[in-house]
Amino acid sequence: MSALPKAHLHLHLTGAMRHSTLVELAQVHGITLPPALTEDWPPHLSTADERGWFRFQRLYDVARSVLRTPDDVYRLVAETAEDERAEGSGWLELQADISGYNRFGGLTAFTELLLDAAATAARATGVGIGIVIAANRTRDPLDARTLARLAVQFAGRGVVGFGLSNDERRGPAEAFERAFAIAARAGLLLVPHAGELAGPASVSASLDRLHADRIGHGIRSVEDPEVVKRLAATGVALEVCPSSNVALGVVPGPAAVPVRTLFQAGVRIALSADDPLLFGRRLVKQYEIARDTHDFTPPELAELARMSVLASAAPDPTRTRLLRAIDCWLAA
Repeated sequence: MSALPKAHLHLHLTGAMRHSTLVELAQVHGITLPPALTEDWPPHLSTADERGWFRFQRLYDVARSVLRTPDDVYRLVAETAEDERAEGSGWLELQADISGYNRFGGLTAFTELLLDAAATAARATGVGIGIVIAANRTRDPLDARTLARLAVQFAGRGVVGFGLSNDERRGPAEAFERAFAIAARAGLLLVPHAGELAGPASVSASLDRLHADRIGHGIRSVEDPEVVKRLAATGVALEVCPSSNVALGVVPGPAAVPVRTLFQAGVRIALSADDPLLFGRRLVKQYEIARDTHDFTPPELAELARMSVLASAAPDPTRTRLLRAIDCWLAA
């Protein structure tokens, strides 16, 4: 599966960190990590209720706290690109809530730092990297508008999309319409989370109110056949993250992730890893789940890879190169 060329469209910045790097940076900066991020790693998580989601977010915040210097950010992005190259990913869309990194001198300063780190890593590895700036739906929608304007400021300079993350049981889609309208006017991809912790109505709301181009997760759309038909008809891709869904208790196990159901219904799927730092599984594992648990054949695996490329913001030369490479993989 690592030899199959592909794109990776749903990966959060801190969540992309290597576990060994987390431990080392914590030691360097004198930060004590909880057992869930050391001897009990990967942590046992469940988001069946708000308390479980709060624990997940708390662990994520602790992990983010080890990023103290610009060199830490350059290292994180460089290692992420190296890991992507090793797993066959030729294009990566790395998502970040910029407001969560305020120790780096403000929103604009951190965005510039992140974009330079991404460009440096891309040159070193050959993996194209686009940045998705994401708002936090548990915060004031005015904050989302600020981040949307920030994304617009850097559109065409490495920022390729605007997202909406965190628990979709809080912060309804309609509260963020104006922020997404700002991003849409600049031609950015609109990629909110939906259909993970909330049901298919959250997917419909993201389509109707936010005009989503892709949806993060979206697997609970299978609870409403009409929503599935709509996704198939419009070509809106779902960023399906099997290991994340299992780790967070959205589904009881890999076999319950509806990859096969969505695929057979004609829905575009971009398999993704979400936060491998907390779930212990990177991109290749998601394709292995499709192959080993859902019996995807080589032609079907190649089609999943094509879907990831076609749903991406990759520039045309990168897109063409990856699609040809997928054909070569299948022929071999």
